[in-house]
Amino acid sequence: MGLISIDGNILRKMIIGGANEVTRNMASLNALNVFPVPDGDTGTNMSHTVMAAAKEVYKLSTPSVSDISKAASSGALRGARGNSGVILSQLFRGFAKGLEGKSVATAECLAEALAKSSEMAYKAVMKPKEGTMLTIARSFSEAAHEVIFDEEDIEACLKFIIQRGNETLAQTPNMLPVLKQAGVVDSGGMGLVMMLQGALKAMNEPGDIEILEKPSDTGEGNAMAVFNTDDIQFAYCTEFLVELDKEPKRGQTESAEAVLQAYLPTIGDSVVVIEDEGLVKVHVHTNNPGKALEKAIRFGGLLNIKIDNMKAQHTGLIDFSEKTTGPPKPVGVVAVVAGAGLKELFTGLGADIVIDGGQSMNPSTEDIANAIEKVNAEHVIVLPNNSNIILTAKQASELVTGKTVHVLPTKSIPQGIACVMYNSDTISIEENLEALDEAMKAVHSGQITEAVRDTVLDGREIKTGDILCIYDGDIALVEKDMQSAAKALASYMLSFGGDIMTVYTGEGVTLEQGEALAEYVKIAHPDCEVEVYEGKQPLYGYILSVE
Repeated sequence: MGLISIDGNILRKMIIGGANEVTRNMASLNALNVFPVPDGDTGTNMSHTVMAAAKEVYKLSTPSVSDISKAASSGALRGARGNSGVILSQLFRGFAKGLEGKSVATAECLAEALAKSSEMAYKAVMKPKEGTMLTIARSFSEAAHEVIFDEEDIEACLKFIIQRGNETLAQTPNMLPVLKQAGVVDSGGMGLVMMLQGALKAMNEPGDIEILEKPSDTGEGNAMAVFNTDDIQFAYCTEFLVELDKEPKRGQTESAEAVLQAYLPTIGDSVVVIEDEGLVKVHVHTNNPGKALEKAIRFGGLLNIKIDNMKAQHTGLIDFSEKTTGPPKPVGVVAVVAGAGLKELFTGLGADIVIDGGQSMNPSTEDIANAIEKVNAEHVIVLPNNSNIILTAKQASELVTGKTVHVLPTKSIPQGIACVMYNSDTISIEENLEALDEAMKAVHSGQITEAVRDTVLDGREIKTGDILCIYDGDIALVEKDMQSAAKALASYMLSFGGDIMTVYTGEGVTLEQGEALAEYVKIAHPDCEVEVYEGKQPLYGYILSVE
């Protein structure tokens, strides 16, 4: 008989081991991307997210599985990137709920935690699809509840759960036709199986486990900007737990959560205060961590205090364009954009903060939340400009207090540009959001990129190096060279109507080539107005928009 229960120290090793396994196989997970475009970043996003969880538990030395799982959930929540990362963070959140209040976990406890994990993740997705990582998470839960009737040994249970996960993973192409066409299994689901495999291996490792260093082949390259520490207004990232007194002190009428939520924004930003069953989780960026601790200690004992100097340690994706000073304006804008020219364009059109990110370099929940906090406005509009960043932006909005956040589901750079152009603070926020929604829907987007692998989609054979023409998210045409593709896609887009086309040239395409494309469009479509901008975006030689 092996282990029939695990404590927090073992769970800590398991989380780190799972994170290491995902990170070790990040490139393989990225390669499973369904579409042959250079945005296969499921592995990257899952790695960043689970590593954020691992780093939270790495410094803890608590025997409680409840504390460990809560710390992992907190880290994953703030570190989540992309749709797969957000779903993974919700899996961690549900798992922590299932282990709430427990010092050790038996196989039965873990089964209940996996059930909560799956339930929480399904709730987080508006239209859940089978054949995805959600399906694999549910298979873990079902397998766990099946095996615990006959088995108490946690190692044996995990082996059975992993086996069932692999069996379900092999069936994902039969659940999602797009996977079957591409000849791959679901990458997010495979990431979950790998994470559990890493956790199982780590469970029996003697001693502590070190966090795996980030692989060098993440594909982020120079597009990942270094955070300018001169822009850090509040230097100390301060986190701690408050173990509430069983009886409130004399004169205390408000809850710790209410008092801290009201007070902490006066001394810092990036405030997160969550009270749950006698504990309050606090996160704040401030120049006066002592004041935060002094205010909190009135309500009980302080635990797990962690204060980091961000000016000494922090690097990230965010390019903050201004600091929070003076009275707040009515409406501010945060946009996620890749490409020096496009970032200048968004800033020039009125975006308050531009976060460097896009395909293959999704910003984290905390990156977006920090940016929102920096905007000195009553209402903040977030433009993700990528379908894989929308869920992350929505999750980030829930971390922010003191201002109202509106996430517009922009899926492309042209949609984001339309929104930032039509944004107005002279009308009510409701009227403004309605106008921006109409502007977003009136724009059609085209992108041109190079195929990164062979595949077959919708009966069309695609080879590595083919030039793919994407129209509103779908591959519309396949050509052999960039300029021919640009002309073909421009004509294809205009065949559906529209009289204004904007051309954004990317890395590897000269402005002269963009102007030559514009001349072609003007001759072929004399009623169409064409403008050309040097976007300098990575991955996409051209981005086109039609209105």
